[in-house]
Amino acid sequence: MTIEIKVPQLPESVSEATVGAWLKQEGEAVQRDENLVDLETDKVMLEVPATVNGVLSKILKKEGDVVSSGEVIAELEEGEAAARPDKENKADASEEKAESAQADGEQAAAMSPAVRKLVNEHDLDPAKIKGTGKGGRLTKSDVNAYLEAGSGESAPAAEQSPPQEAAAEAAAPRPSAPAGERVEQRVPMTRIRARIAERLVEAQQTAAMLTTFNEVDLHEVDRLRKQYRDAFEKEHDVRLGYMSFFVRAAVESLKKYPVVNASVDGSDIIYHGYYDIGIAVSSPRGLVVPILRDADGLSLADIEKGIKEYGKKAQDGKLTLDELTGGTFSITNGGVFGSMLSTPILNPPQSAILGMHGITQRPVVVDGEIKIRPMMYLALSYDHRIIDGKEAVLFLRGIKEALEDPARLLLQI
Repeated sequence: MTIEIKVPQLPESVSEATVGAWLKQEGEAVQRDENLVDLETDKVMLEVPATVNGVLSKILKKEGDVVSSGEVIAELEEGEAAARPDKENKADASEEKAESAQADGEQAAAMSPAVRKLVNEHDLDPAKIKGTGKGGRLTKSDVNAYLEAGSGESAPAAEQSPPQEAAAEAAAPRPSAPAGERVEQRVPMTRIRARIAERLVEAQQTAAMLTTFNEVDLHEVDRLRKQYRDAFEKEHDVRLGYMSFFVRAAVESLKKYPVVNASVDGSDIIYHGYYDIGIAVSSPRGLVVPILRDADGLSLADIEKGIKEYGKKAQDGKLTLDELTGGTFSITNGGVFGSMLSTPILNPPQSAILGMHGITQRPVVVDGEIKIRPMMYLALSYDHRIIDGKEAVLFLRGIKEALEDPARLLLQI
């Protein structure tokens, strides 16, 4: 019996998806609930599992095709012993051999759009290139190594860069060419990258965005982390980082200045009586902002566990739409990449975002004496349509005071 594999019902705010890498090829046996293909939307990655045991008989939508809810993307023959259609009853032996070779070549050359474009530009035979990706899949590194070798054989695996996922390849192509040649490569944006671009432009065009700055002395936070680091990790099975302190400090300051936790809806201001904090994390597909719900009721351990879980999900592409939707205020930490100072861009419809930066040991004056302290620059970007400069400055100063005297977080003062 032939079973149609369809695109699952997409979330309400998502109209289309792009077919990603097929994890199973035509003729391969599959088990019920085994993932067949990944679908990329502008927010999350969706898995399409097999509904029954059987054999994947036909792939109707190739990698890079745009699909919508309910659209048929493949066919599956139900049953453990389902035969591969059409190809086992060929009478012509030479035709069978040619088809087998073609199938092998297709399996070895399951390529991302970026890799396919590079292969076509150089008129290469993908069957001759050794793939080091998952399941023998070709990566850009494989093709570039093949071009550099120039002898019809791929460069040794030890000389090649580690294989990257298709999304990372498309986002960061590295054109290869002989010395002296000027090379360009055009690749389409991934859906999430296009959505990020759209949202950033929207934020700049619709909000009156300004940024105010301050600096914070993290000496007391560092002292607490060093003093209780081992006991905290033993008790809660998670590392005590900086982010939990910043989330708690932000929540307490938001309580004092509720307009920073508000959003604009037409000519109205919506004041949120809850604190859903977005934490920007990097992923192979781009920057994503999962939400810590009701952060005012979370302990430092709960916050650290939530951030750790979101970070892992982001790397694995397992974040759900619900985990990425909503949020009343966001925090982004460019310091993990070495940023000294930046102006973060709002995450609409939120009206403010806090930017953390690198921690540097600098001389500062403390009680009339010069001391070396771990200092960080803070940046608060805000929507000047509803947040006045005074409120923005006082809000940021509230975060600074809470971090420089963490007892305030316990006493909520």
